Amino acid sequence: MMKLNEPLVRVRGVSKRYGSQAVLTDIHLDIYPGETVAIIGPNGAGKSTLLDLLLGLRQPDTGTIEHISGDPRAEIGLQLQSVPYFAGFTALENMRMLAACYGLRCRDAELLALLERCGLGEAARRDAARLSGGQQKRLALAMATVHRPRLLFLDEPAAALDPRARRDIRALIRELAGDGASIVLTSHDMEEVGLLADRVILLHAGRIVAEGTPEALLAAWGADSLEELFLRCTETLPTQEREEAGVC
Repeated sequence: MMKLNEPLVRVRGVSKRYGSQAVLTDIHLDIYPGETVAIIGPNGAGKSTLLDLLLGLRQPDTGTIEHISGDPRAEIGLQLQSVPYFAGFTALENMRMLAACYGLRCRDAELLALLERCGLGEAARRDAARLSGGQQKRLALAMATVHRPRLLFLDEPAAALDPRARRDIRALIRELAGDGASIVLTSHDMEEVGLLADRVILLHAGRIVAEGTPEALLAAWGADSLEELFLRCTETLPTQEREEAGVC
């Protein structure tokens, strides 16, 4: 049985190259039960590759990734930026088919309750392709949680949504976290990161250059906002300066 303070995922010394290009270098991190972790960084920092490795879609060149689970695929949910759904089917039918992919026999009442929770009760029998952008994002979250995963990966969960839709998605994420799910999210929206994350991991040039709670990071760097912290941490610094600043 897993101990409460034992991480769901352990990453130790992970590096990844594509040809001659080092994409990730000596990554160490843990993901614990019930926490929301934001992985942030500029484009090309290695965030997508790190997510691929955590999901088992790619293998590291060196280092290890350990999931404390007999079958991590059954306990991981994933929401992508582009919303995947079965074309020509309703939101409810999409939920029904995805549940079947996990070998689940869910009654429609259960699936409707999950859609209702995600704000899609009235849209359950509408064609998924005709839902608004915000509704499709909520459908993606409903589909990602149909098998009640312990670990949920969210890639830019509220990107390109209007303020009301962003608010609704963030409220839903907080609700999922409140139910005990561990959440790993990527976002370029520092306001969103500050509202949702218990811990922030900032990648730059394939390395973790800052890690901690938002409050601790702001205090350590003397920054007034996560955006200011982001800009400071992702400046190109000579190796010696980076070591002295404690960001290597």
